[in-house]
Amino acid sequence: MSNEFPGWHGTTIIGVKKGGKVVIAGDGQVSLGQTVIKGSARKVRRISPGGYDVVAGFAGSTADAFTLLERLEAKLEATPGQLQRASVELAKDWRTDKYLQKLEAMLIVTDGNELYVITGAGDVLEPEHSVAAIGSGGNYALAAARGMMDSDRDAEEIARAAMAIAADICVYTNGNLTVESISK
Repeated sequence: MSNEFPGWHGTTIIGVKKGGKVVIAGDGQVSLGQTVIKGSARKVRRISPGGYDVVAGFAGSTADAFTLLERLEAKLEATPGQLQRASVELAKDWRTDKYLQKLEAMLIVTDGNELYVITGAGDVLEPEHSVAAIGSGGNYALAAARGMMDSDRDAEEIARAAMAIAADICVYTNGNLTVESISK
């Protein structure tokens, strides 16, 4: 039997871009090992540096994610209206700064035009097929959403249905959703 701390597990965040609208949805479950600690966490946030709306969802350590969101907000204030540039600057800092390197989280961000996944490996990824998903149930949600992209469903309907599928499969994901949308 391992004496290691079991660690925080799981979440599912999805971003869907369709029909001039981008939706980011996240579940509310926080688990410690095999125990659900909280079922109503809010892992999708809207930030508005300088009146410029951005929606971000995070998977991983909450404190680490909040640190990254604060850094992203500062980057957006320095480069107003330039989500890609701010995301690249954040990813560079995250990869090279000794303090930030220890942070364990991933972000999905959008300004309504662009959709990116930002990682601690220095990646700023624009997803193929206008769908991105991260977290323990991310692959389930991604596959489900990709299967619905050619349907008549809008971005929010796809995100909600994909999250429901992920919640049915991943024990670290629940159906208590936070959903934020943004259009440009």
